[in-house]
Amino acid sequence: MLEIRPNCECCDRDLRPEDEAWICTFECTWCPACAAGFPDRRCPNCGGNLSVRPIRPAALLVRHPASTTRVTSDSCGERSG
Repeated sequence: MLEIRPNCECCDRDLRPEDEAWICTFECTWCPACAAGFPDRRCPNCGGNLSVRPIRPAALLVRHPASTTRVTSDSCGERSG
C-alpha cells in the first residue's frame, strides 16, 4: 500500500492525499511544478521514471490513512523554489 506522503521532497510544499503528485517506484514524492523541472521527468534520487500518484478514495483514508512523515531530498535542494 502506498504511503501517500504529505509533502514534496523538493520544495516541501504540503500535498493533501487528493492533490496531484508524482512518485517513483520508491515513492519519492514531488509536486507537479518540481516534477516538471526534472530532466525527462526522472526522479533525481534514483533516476527512475515518475508517474502520477493515485488518489486513495476518502472513505478508505479512514482505515488506511496517509503518512504524516515528511521527507525532503538533498539531491533536489538546488532546484527548490
